[in-house]
Amino acid sequence: MKEIRGDAKNIRTLLGGQRFAIDYYQREYKWETKQVKELLDDLCGIFIANHKETDERNAVEQYGRYFLGSIIISDRDSQKFIIDGQQRMTTLTLLLIYIYHQMNEGERLQLADLILTTKFGDKSFNLDVEERNACMNAIFEGDNFSDEDKDDEDKDEDEIESVKNIINRYRDIEDNFPSEDILSKSLPHFADWLIENVYLVEITAYSDNDAYTMFETMNDRGLSLTPTEMLKGYLLANISDINSRNLANENWTYRINRLIAIGKEEDADAIKNWLRSQYAETIRDRSKGAVPKDFDLIATEFHRWIRDNKSRIGLS
Repeated sequence: MKEIRGDAKNIRTLLGGQRFAIDYYQREYKWETKQVKELLDDLCGIFIANHKETDERNAVEQYGRYFLGSIIISDRDSQKFIIDGQQRMTTLTLLLIYIYHQMNEGERLQLADLILTTKFGDKSFNLDVEERNACMNAIFEGDNFSDEDKDDEDKDEDEIESVKNIINRYRDIEDNFPSEDILSKSLPHFADWLIENVYLVEITAYSDNDAYTMFETMNDRGLSLTPTEMLKGYLLANISDINSRNLANENWTYRINRLIAIGKEEDADAIKNWLRSQYAETIRDRSKGAVPKDFDLIATEFHRWIRDNKSRIGLS
């Protein structure tokens, strides 16, 4: 391999004045409503846990950080091509556009450069994919978008699907952003936190071969841990006595294996249902933009809910 660099960057540094291209063979944007809601729940949940209504803007610097994972970049001919991470990057751009629309003119300036750059009157989005530019520009300008005026022979089926997904995921952000808690009073604080305290690791290779070797290594080695496995690790780590820890591990393995024998995801469903029955005291309101509460958070990432509420369940 040639030189490889890994840099932890907040969103301001990662996207400020930058342009990223996406190679034609991996251009589809495939995120669904579930992924967008989980991202919003994570981001907004951490911000709300740190924020007080009396906080000045400069207090945000001391709020907790959030790690959003890594992206793999191939840097060739002084142009950055995203090899892995375009789903998060596209969704982040849509979230920034949504926040941009809710801010006043003065507050918008810090976000505009993270979404696009303008040179000689031409807009270039941070994710520079020609087939999506009309769609992204319509969303940015607050216009309706339709691709029906394009000739059939000019349409690429994968990109048509990506454009549809982009429009629908932006609508998901509109529908699920917790406006009652953040939008009305503290949106500038949230914008500051998002661009300054949310980090990704940008891994840069200087040849496509090296970039794809890294991509395969990170995505094709072993299996991703399930929420049940992550919960097991967290709980066992809190048992200091080694004999007690070994006994707990044996009991856990026995019971989880019995659940898995019943059917797929029965272990996770059993844990969710038990936690809800014992500890879910709140639930998301039915109003638009309401914040997820105990009942909803346990359903998405119960292992994280336990970590964040350890004192309630006697783990402190």
